[in-house]
Amino acid sequence: MKQRPLASADDASRMNRRRWLAFGALAFGMGGFGAWVVSRRLMLGNADEQALDLLYGMTLPDALGQPVALAPLRGRALVLNFWATWCPPCIEEMPELNAIALDFRGHGLQVAGIGVDSAANIRQFWDKQPMQYPLLVGGTQSLELVRRFGNTSGALPFTVVVDAKGRIAWRTLGRFDTAALRAQVVRAL
Repeated sequence: MKQRPLASADDASRMNRRRWLAFGALAFGMGGFGAWVVSRRLMLGNADEQALDLLYGMTLPDALGQPVALAPLRGRALVLNFWATWCPPCIEEMPELNAIALDFRGHGLQVAGIGVDSAANIRQFWDKQPMQYPLLVGGTQSLELVRRFGNTSGALPFTVVVDAKGRIAWRTLGRFDTAALRAQVVRAL
């Protein structure tokens, strides 16, 4: 019986290196596939033509429980921000929305936040950090409106700019870029 020669240290090192290269290539490929899936899931679809009609037909309670009819917003430039108290990027961008609301108030802009959250959570947030724009309680039923605006994943934050002519001028999913949002507001007025 013939004996096989023992593998040298160099052979073992080459085999280990090949295994690690194969594992690295597989991990890289899976990571790229995962990023592609996430990017597809978080892409915006087309907005439903009736999304604005649905919005303007709503009456939602504000953070203090007072009903707010959205119909009077028709014909005004509007920044609509969907958010939740449990969403860190949502909370991070709220001071910027507040500044935009104050800076453009005299130009006819209305900023409104629709919370995809409970009335109690929104009230508690308002008590700690009142905003100069209305924080409305949409609850989970507002996810239908989010989807009608083309956010099929329902991810937050989600911001929509409507121009003074009643057209959806801009939408962004995730934390907005403040300069880009301000530029869109100027165009929408």
